[in-house]
Amino acid sequence: MPAMTPMDAPEGAGAPAEAVAPLLRGLAVLRRLTEADGTLSLSDLERATGLARSTVDRITATLARMGYVRLDNRDVTLAPRLMELGNAYLAALRLPALLDARADALADELDESVSLAVGDRDGIRFIHQATRRRAMSLSFRIGDLLPAERTAPGPLFAAEWTDADWHHWRARRAADPHDHAFPAVPPTGRPTPDTDFERRTERAAAEGWALDDQLIEPGLVAVSVPVRDPRTGRVACVASVVSHTSRHTAEGLRESLLPRLRSAVAGMEHDLRTAPPPLPGAAPSGLAGWTGASKQELGREFVESLARGLTVLTAFGEGRAELTLTEVAKATGLARATARRALITYEHAGLVVPTPGRAFALTPRVLSLGFPPLSRTSLPQIAQPHLAALADRVRESAALAVLSDTAAGPGAEIQYTARVTPSRVMSVDIAVGTRQPAYATALGRVLLAGRAEPDRVLGDLRPLTPRTITDPAELTRELARVRAQGYALTDEELEEGLRSIAVPLRDGTGRVVAGVNVAMHAARRSLRECVEDILPELCETASRIEADLRVAGRFRRVPPT
Repeated sequence: MPAMTPMDAPEGAGAPAEAVAPLLRGLAVLRRLTEADGTLSLSDLERATGLARSTVDRITATLARMGYVRLDNRDVTLAPRLMELGNAYLAALRLPALLDARADALADELDESVSLAVGDRDGIRFIHQATRRRAMSLSFRIGDLLPAERTAPGPLFAAEWTDADWHHWRARRAADPHDHAFPAVPPTGRPTPDTDFERRTERAAAEGWALDDQLIEPGLVAVSVPVRDPRTGRVACVASVVSHTSRHTAEGLRESLLPRLRSAVAGMEHDLRTAPPPLPGAAPSGLAGWTGASKQELGREFVESLARGLTVLTAFGEGRAELTLTEVAKATGLARATARRALITYEHAGLVVPTPGRAFALTPRVLSLGFPPLSRTSLPQIAQPHLAALADRVRESAALAVLSDTAAGPGAEIQYTARVTPSRVMSVDIAVGTRQPAYATALGRVLLAGRAEPDRVLGDLRPLTPRTITDPAELTRELARVRAQGYALTDEELEEGLRSIAVPLRDGTGRVVAGVNVAMHAARRSLRECVEDILPELCETASRIEADLRVAGRFRRVPPT
């Protein structure tokens, strides 16, 4: 477990009398899980937090009820829905939504990784990553916290630090000289003198850019330029191009890529100047009633003060970057006294700060609540626990698949990316990675039906069994039927004795990105039973996966495989 620093003191240390103790304990649990890359056993969580086992059990049961963690025997794992807390901060900030397209375009142009970072006290925290896939590639995640002095963005933020900020930085360096409190970076064996960073900051302030020449680890180099807020002239975020010494030296990075980075930043600043004011999004509703009902159902195992406290963070968002106590209470449905105590707790924990006009705003530290490990979650990882629950309920095999490009054409085959097979004498067992012709499978048909007709590739319609549809016109009519009814049902078309029913999975834009199916031996269920018994369970599972996908994919692209 990383050593504590003044910045990361135990959540309950020095807490004001009105702070909500169960909420502080819940934050401690979420942070320890985040530092452990998303999973800890209950026993390890007990040791890491110093909390009693009964307290850990109640907190994790409450978080599981909220959909923020999954409980699997003795393990606790962060769940994608927890990302709604970090999404609230990113939506309120607006920078990822306004600038990520230019960052992604720059990464494509340069064929190098590009990141956006904000300052988080004496560190930097990433809010967007456009990463190139290489053997030597960037492994930082959205929400990762890095010490300012070991990065290229750090000096650009430090150029605006106050005397109090510098004092805090020196105190942190003295307490943790090897950076053990920053799990995203390797510990430094030989800390540099404070004066080195001070000189880098002076140079960055004068030149308007900064370099990282292997400060984080050997081989990693970066050049950074600040993106300034047009209203205040202060640094809103910092854009960086990151590379490896096998491709660029630090000076080579400056000479060859800095001009293009500066051009991209000029475009980002133009976007900030011309962006229309944010329209307030819909605030969450019914949260107070939900927590009350959960308490009534689960009794002592549900820590209502923790659940209510966490809902306060979701009150913020686009168009709701700063909220007064009254506005928070109204958005959540909580009593003013309850909302006030939660805000006091969050201010102590560094998750909110007071702003002019008796309002509050979220800080980048909200991203420390699970966002880094969850920001790399793929669609199969999101779907797997839901598929397992489905297979357990219907006692049949369940799978996730996407269209795959092959020699037969783009999207002519499906590829299985996740699968769960129940334990029984005879079951459908297809390995992850297996490819099958899309035209003859239920999964393929819901995926083909999700595409416009000109974009479909049917491939070679060979008869795989006597029942396989091989006539293009008939298959086109079948796909129209699938699109209209929202599911596909195949009966021994891929293989004799195999029956399958599938539904599409849609992302936040409504685009079909994958399919989910249940497959079984034809002798076990009739076609009617597939529709009446299996389809409702399948649709419910798809809805749960889609809900997680919407949260996980709001500010990042979720890999389909």
